[in-house]
Amino acid sequence: MSVSATALTQTATTEVCADGAYLYGVVYSHEETRLGNIGIAGNEVYTIPYENLAAVIHRCPAKPYNAEDKPTVETLVMTHQQVIDAAWERFGDILPSGFNVIIKDDGGWAPEDIVRRWLKKDFSALQQKLAKVKGKAEYGIQIGWEPHVIAQEIARNDEEIRRLEEEIKLKPRGAGYFFKGKLEKAIQGRMETLADRHFKDFFQRIKPLVTGLLVEKTKNIASDKQMLLNFSCLVEKDKYRELGAELETIDNMSGFWVRYTGPWPPYSFA
Repeated sequence: MSVSATALTQTATTEVCADGAYLYGVVYSHEETRLGNIGIAGNEVYTIPYENLAAVIHRCPAKPYNAEDKPTVETLVMTHQQVIDAAWERFGDILPSGFNVIIKDDGGWAPEDIVRRWLKKDFSALQQKLAKVKGKAEYGIQIGWEPHVIAQEIARNDEEIRRLEEEIKLKPRGAGYFFKGKLEKAIQGRMETLADRHFKDFFQRIKPLVTGLLVEKTKNIASDKQMLLNFSCLVEKDKYRELGAELETIDNMSGFWVRYTGPWPPYSFA
């Protein structure tokens, strides 16, 4: 028998042939617990234990949930998230699963037996991963600046930039145009150097306050705002205030802004 946890994208219909197990996550638990009909398509969610671990599941056909329209897809994903939140609150720690992960088998086993065999097979790895996120939550951190504000500060405080500005005022129009391009290039160079310096500074200030840190891709926010860094952080539940205080200090810096979201189940570290 082969057991596989397959990421899949199943229309929310009555579960007729429930030969698979839809996985929401893995928690610490020695017993079967029923969480009610809170699952996707109103399915009953419950745990299947193996030793000190338990999988949070509902029975389903061994095929993906799927929908053509965006509102239905959003409802499916939102319900998935709500179940994970409920399990997280109930059990204290959770190794969350992504949307549409279904444990299935072609050997005719009952879904509960399939799940137990999967837990047994991957027990050591699951133990290690759950231990890593025990007592912790995920937070998202985005830090950026307002380029026009930073450029103005550079122009006020940089001697070479001030000199170029004075030269532009004294030059005739044609030559002034050339020096204006030179000025813009100089300011851009200063900003790139400053952005790199601040990234390293913020990284070093945040790193000691978290137990896990992933650097994510920066995103376009608006024309008047530029993101410098985008982190997913694993934070001990009683340490988030220290991190928040440090981020507030950064947010109060002239021309800078901070977005701090969470707590979330530790998806990025699962």
